[in-house]
Amino acid sequence: MAISRIVRLRHPGVLRDFTWAAELPTFGRYNLIYGWNGSGKTTISKLFRALETRTVPANGEVTFTINAADVSGRDFGQVTLPVRVFNRDFVTESVFPLGGGEVPHILVVGKESVEKQKEVEKLRKNIADAQTELDSGRSKHRDAGKALDKHDIDRAAVIKETLRSSGSQQYNNYDKSIFRTHAQSMVEAGDKETHRLSDSDRATLLAQHRSSPKPKLQPITYQLPAPMTLANTVSELLSTTVVSAAIQSLKDDPSLSAWVRQGLGLHQERQLDECLFCEQGLPSGRLATIEAHFNVEYEQFMKRLDAEIDRLNTAAKAGAGLTLPNRAELYDDLAAEYAAAEAALRQAVESTNAFINSLVQALTDKRGRPFERLEPNVGRPEVESTVVGRLNEVIQKHNQACDDFQTRVTTARQRLEADSVAGVLDEFQSLKDSVHASETAVNEADAKTKHLNEEIAKLEREIVEHRQPAEELNDDLRKYLGHSELRLEIKDTGYTITRNGIPAQALSEGETTAIALLYFLKSLKDRRFDLAKGVVVLDDPVSSLDANALYLAFGFIRQRTQEAAQLFILTHNFTFFRQVRNWFHHLKGKDKKQARYFMLDCVNDGSQRCSTIRPLDPLLEKYESEYHYLFARIYRAARASPPPMLEDSYILPNMARRLLEAFLAFRQPQVSGELWQKLKNVTFDEAKKMRIIRFLHTHSHGDTIGEPEHDPSSLGEARSVLEDLLAFIKDQDLGHFAAMATLVDPPGEEGGDE
Repeated sequence: MAISRIVRLRHPGVLRDFTWAAELPTFGRYNLIYGWNGSGKTTISKLFRALETRTVPANGEVTFTINAADVSGRDFGQVTLPVRVFNRDFVTESVFPLGGGEVPHILVVGKESVEKQKEVEKLRKNIADAQTELDSGRSKHRDAGKALDKHDIDRAAVIKETLRSSGSQQYNNYDKSIFRTHAQSMVEAGDKETHRLSDSDRATLLAQHRSSPKPKLQPITYQLPAPMTLANTVSELLSTTVVSAAIQSLKDDPSLSAWVRQGLGLHQERQLDECLFCEQGLPSGRLATIEAHFNVEYEQFMKRLDAEIDRLNTAAKAGAGLTLPNRAELYDDLAAEYAAAEAALRQAVESTNAFINSLVQALTDKRGRPFERLEPNVGRPEVESTVVGRLNEVIQKHNQACDDFQTRVTTARQRLEADSVAGVLDEFQSLKDSVHASETAVNEADAKTKHLNEEIAKLEREIVEHRQPAEELNDDLRKYLGHSELRLEIKDTGYTITRNGIPAQALSEGETTAIALLYFLKSLKDRRFDLAKGVVVLDDPVSSLDANALYLAFGFIRQRTQEAAQLFILTHNFTFFRQVRNWFHHLKGKDKKQARYFMLDCVNDGSQRCSTIRPLDPLLEKYESEYHYLFARIYRAARASPPPMLEDSYILPNMARRLLEAFLAFRQPQVSGELWQKLKNVTFDEAKKMRIIRFLHTHSHGDTIGEPEHDPSSLGEARSVLEDLLAFIKDQDLGHFAAMATLVDPPGEEGGDE
């Protein structure tokens, strides 16, 4: 069927949280919905009315299944399904406008307007083509919008996955709207290229984004020796010679000279005149000769050589023992730069130390040949003097990053996000252009459709003849009311209601209902509505009608709506419900299979009332009066094991009140007034009567709570009060009670009396 389900409904009324249950049958061609006042019938009829007027429902959110597709209330304006709804809104807007005015006319074709009507039909064909074009454009617009949404969602997901972290709520919640805002801003600024990153920059920023806080590092205090200075000092020492009374043999033999020099020191220290080696006395003057060889200048020069050798060895040890930070101690994005600076420093230290070792060897040779001028034969290395500074610059960057850690990470993420957006900006703009182009096409097609509709409306105003519907309506009114006092008279482009030839004043509620209903049924023949393809909805069409008028109204409704493609009737009137039910029961063939019966069931979850659509209770199909249904519900609730749940008990006081009112109306026809007036003079246990009346007053009264001290937990006594009520009916009319009990629970059936 055209409308098969109310998939979802969120409404501030009693249908506040409704979802179509899986076991609930779909709507058929003929649909009867029974529900008491306050159970949500008006809400449902307003939703159908929004479909008719192609407007977004005023309150709440709703989704219908129409022609096998789910349609949100936000899209009702695009639904082309023809719908006509009779409810209070129809009456106040179309028949008896709140601001006054005539009843709108119903269009028919005049005999003299054939040519114009042909032109109208031609325009209608053009409208069909334009509507197809519009539908196609809307489909393309939806597809373009979906493609743009998918693109933005996918890109936002990539950025979110790349940049999310425990400390960045901005990117943990990154979604398509944020991406779209950033992309649009970049398009408007035209600065895409300024945000693009090289592969190395992107890798560096990713490392910054993923980094964790690290401690600062101490700068390197090592001073790399200057090769030029070292070379100059050593060259000067190598070119220096000692002037003395040299002993040629010692001068020619450095090893011997060193041995003799050491022995001289021992003899001088021990003040000996004999040789420590041969233990023979030394020749006279031998020590003096040797001492002259190793004079003061010689000794001072040797000390200079030894001091320089020590200084060079110390410098070499300082370089060899240099300790540098581990690469892992620095932030990942500085690792490559640090590694290069570290390698350069170590290479410089290694080259310098090799050079120092060569200088030490040259000075060692000089010690054995102090009387000779030696030429330096050591190649001076090319050492970069800034290597220590370069390494300290990297350490300084690391320490600065420690100070600016959060700002650094935030900036890295922002640049990575901008790069990601810039990388797909062309695709984003292309998709956005497609959306704009399709939107333009839709607007043009829509304007064309509206123009054609305006042309048709203009022609219809010229060819309209609404006297025939007026006469037919007057004939219906006469049959319905049994007199011709009320009539619809033609006035301008509508009708006015008269009584005995003058404008009618103070119409009764029954007259108002009769005119509104008959006008609605007549409007189903309007040229602007195709009944065979349309949906007809009637919400309580017999409200305020007496019994005779109710049956007349039902006859008109049955006659005028049976050809509708789909029919919905909502009512709280049991008599009218029974008439419609019997009509649907006697449908023939496939139509009978398309009849559906529903009810609106209202319960309370302990804090507020809520309603739902359910299959019609079998009791309402089984019994021929509401009294039977009420008695059956109360009888079974009183005998239920276990007792009814609290939410099920909320409906019982209203049912019990209506049951008692119906029973007393029959038993006490002579007593008028409130329920207590009829009950107080009946002979029965006074405590139980008071308990019954207090329970009903407290827990019925529609959708309000009667007393401020009302406690929902007191509904727990519902079962015992219902037992008292049944005992009262049994006491007053035993035969009636027994017959009803047997009807509800026949002996021999499961749960029946033995």
